[in-house]
Amino acid sequence: MNLVGSFFLSTIGRKIIMALTGVILIGFVVGHLVGNLQIFSAPDKINGYAHFLQSLGPLLWLVRLGLLACVGLHIWAAAALTLDNNRARTTPYGFKHTIQATLASRAMRWTGFVVLAFLIYHLAHFTVGAAQAKTFKTNLAEYTMTGEYHIAGVPVVAAGAKVHDVHSMVILGFQSPVVSLFYIIAVGLLAMHILHGFDSMFQTLGLRSNKWSGALRAVSIALCLAYFVGNLAIPGAVLAGKLQPRSEVRAAAQR
Repeated sequence: MNLVGSFFLSTIGRKIIMALTGVILIGFVVGHLVGNLQIFSAPDKINGYAHFLQSLGPLLWLVRLGLLACVGLHIWAAAALTLDNNRARTTPYGFKHTIQATLASRAMRWTGFVVLAFLIYHLAHFTVGAAQAKTFKTNLAEYTMTGEYHIAGVPVVAAGAKVHDVHSMVILGFQSPVVSLFYIIAVGLLAMHILHGFDSMFQTLGLRSNKWSGALRAVSIALCLAYFVGNLAIPGAVLAGKLQPRSEVRAAAQR
């Protein structure tokens, strides 16, 4: 058997695959949140940002396929490790030793399933726009940039460009209390998933020690809490009426 095959079939290899794909996926969800928080600025910001991403064309699809591969490998490695553990246990536990296990670690598998379902729905809702009102999709989805959109000081979308109105689309989506509640629950479970993933990742890569495990845990909790609050802020502001779509879209939605 070759080296690559041995790596994929070994327990440590699968743990490393889970850790590395987890790092990539955590980087993506954090970057995704930073981009989404632009909704609290003028519509030019998030609309220009979305247009810039779409303008990447094949490169954007390459990134998407790479992320999809990471998701697939992450799920496969988790399932393979679970099956290995079940096969290695010849007799069931007389009672479950969960006293020292954290809630995040005990719920890791189920939070993963819910997050996967949320990801599929989220893509259908906001990326594909399947759940948007027909009036918005056909008549009001276009937005004219009032200024330039810059990344690191470099203009990437020109003033006057016709772009998709992501700003209004996101707000309209979160005006449904059911959608917002599902989103809040899902990102809460994702934050729990990431919390345990941080600990497991550092341990798998040999970067965790008893000397600083307490500090690592505190930092992990702070980061995951910040991630959850950042995601909570968007639907929360929409439901509180602090974020509104542009006037034309708002008027059409009220008809």
